[in-house]
Amino acid sequence: MKKPGNAAVLSLFVPGVGQIYNGKFLRGIFWLIVTPGLWIGSGGTLGWICHLISSYTAYRYAKRDSTES
Repeated sequence: MKKPGNAAVLSLFVPGVGQIYNGKFLRGIFWLIVTPGLWIGSGGTLGWICHLISSYTAYRYAKRDSTES
């Protein structure tokens, strides 16, 4: 069983790793590619937003998967 807190923290440090931890590989790859692009393209503003969204979605998927089991 995946722990939502672990998924959120992993994805907060490196966007996409929390999704990969949850078994959502394509979503993880998406965040690994998109977030650095937004960091560079926006001077950091959208990068932070992307980091937070990635962390939240990793948490949400882990929480949903843990309640379904």
